Amino acid sequence: MGQQPREDIANTVRILVATDCHLGYMEKDEIRRHDSFEAFEEICSIAEQKEVDFVLLGGDLFHENKPSRSTLVKAIEILRRHCLNDRPVQFQVVSDQAVNFQNKFGHVNYEDPHFNVGLPVFSIHGNHDDPAGVDNLSAVDILSACNLVNYFGKMVLGGSGVGEITVYPILIRKGSTAVALYGLGNIRDERLNRMFQTPHAVQWMRPEAQEECQVSDWFNILVLHQNRVKTNPKNAINEHFLPRFLDFVVWGHEHECLIDPQEVPGMGFHLTQPGSSVATSLIEGESKPKHVLLLEIKENQYRPTKIPLTSVRPFEYTEIILKDEADIDPDDQNSILEHLDKVVRNLIERSSKKTVNRSELKLPLVRIKVDYSGFMTINPQRFGQKYVGKVANPQDILIFSKSSKKSKAEAKIDDFERLRPEELNQQNIEALVAENNLKMEIIPVNDLDVALHNFVNKDDRLAFYSCVQYNLQETRHKIAKDSDTAKFEEEDIILKVGESLEERLKERSNHSKDAPQSTSNAASFEDIRSKTAAGVGTAISFSDDEDTTQISDTKSATRGRKWSSAASRSSRGALESDKSKTSTRGRGRGRGRGRGRGANNLKQTTLDASLGFRQSQSISCCKSSSPKSC
Repeated sequence: MGQQPREDIANTVRILVATDCHLGYMEKDEIRRHDSFEAFEEICSIAEQKEVDFVLLGGDLFHENKPSRSTLVKAIEILRRHCLNDRPVQFQVVSDQAVNFQNKFGHVNYEDPHFNVGLPVFSIHGNHDDPAGVDNLSAVDILSACNLVNYFGKMVLGGSGVGEITVYPILIRKGSTAVALYGLGNIRDERLNRMFQTPHAVQWMRPEAQEECQVSDWFNILVLHQNRVKTNPKNAINEHFLPRFLDFVVWGHEHECLIDPQEVPGMGFHLTQPGSSVATSLIEGESKPKHVLLLEIKENQYRPTKIPLTSVRPFEYTEIILKDEADIDPDDQNSILEHLDKVVRNLIERSSKKTVNRSELKLPLVRIKVDYSGFMTINPQRFGQKYVGKVANPQDILIFSKSSKKSKAEAKIDDFERLRPEELNQQNIEALVAENNLKMEIIPVNDLDVALHNFVNKDDRLAFYSCVQYNLQETRHKIAKDSDTAKFEEEDIILKVGESLEERLKERSNHSKDAPQSTSNAASFEDIRSKTAAGVGTAISFSDDEDTTQISDTKSATRGRKWSSAASRSSRGALESDKSKTSTRGRGRGRGRGRGRGANNLKQTTLDASLGFRQSQSISCCKSSSPKSC
């Protein structure tokens, strides 16, 4: 920073990017309980040392959907130590903050006159800390209410069928640099996959061109938290689903550190995968060194700098095939034990050499994947007892496996999948029903499966109630549509309900065989569940007829939005019905320390995801496929 000209500093947006902190992971383990907090503390310290403008987190800040009191207290303590100070904030948020930050305050946290926020933190939610429960709240909402984190990218899945979402950017200005920050919190991968492939289901709002700032002048960043690598493409998000106008994508959820930005072929934007800051799965991908990314943006160019995390617990991983080792006798178990002991000692020694410069020497994590084909196994717990006090995970140093006939490519995909700590070998309701040859004739299996998942994993007490309500509404609709119920006798109505249920089950059976664009009953039920739990109406539905539909902000104190003359009639009607939801939110005043709020005079225009693949080049014509660097 000292060698950088003052003019460049005033026009350069500096962002520290990290994902998957998983605060609270292994909090009941005496050795590893502090690992996630120490890594997060180091991330915040790096942000202060590098004098970044803000920290950008890519989801899974917390490891559990309902973090413990101890985890919440420690997270708040770290954020207070590093984020609350008198350091001036050099950038302005010039978009409609009531739309960007969906809380009761409706403004970025450093503009609150009651808090001295010197290091703003922006975060989306992941699949571990996603919104749930009666009020549809996330653990990140707690930090937002404490004014420590700017929580964005929280979507209300409106519309019918697969649902509709509209992604608004946070528009940031610093000198001559303009950054449009898009956030998309975790949505169930299968559903988001269908949304991206359904016309008009995902719409992207873009800044409107002005004399001093054209559309192409904005540097567009997207941060999301989804599966990226999956054997089943329907349960992952392909990079090519994203709009071409983006310049940079931060991908959360995947734990392997692939932090060097790579250009996505044919898309024109670069992608970084920072990975997790704490090892949650003892596999090869997690043993790679952990990093965070310093992203410096000046106008339409960026410069990435990867910064290693030194507080992360050392992790050594290796794989051995017993039949390939010359010093092992298949009939002598002692020779197997001696060889494995030798491997463990070598890994511990290798770890100590790597950490010789660290201020605090931590017990390393050690994992050996043993292919025991043709050999007998040994007890991993008994084997690890001799390494208590020498390694951090004595109980699971060894993991045994047998060689399979699948190709190396398939094996590599399996390793990627295991990077996700939440993916366990679970059995759902549908599998149980099929195994016991049961017949579900009233509530469809998929609906019950989703309800049980939300009830158990997300503490959604209204999950089963919403499931029943949705099926009742669907049945009433079919009865009212088919006949005049006023002429029915009681017995006729009961018979008609039975016929309607059978008809609906047949329809859903047919839908399940259709293409991804077809409407899923589970997706429709999730719409009912989210409306019931959150008490929030559907999102505003924007016109899909034209890609250049414009929205202008009113200059009144209510900061409401209305359609310009280019909007369609149907979209104007939808907006008027929802106007009261967006226009009543105010924004706090500045603190008088030279951080004044930007005037809300930037208009925005919609860009439908399904149209963006074809038309975005004309919108962002200055973007090239060549690597961008300062």
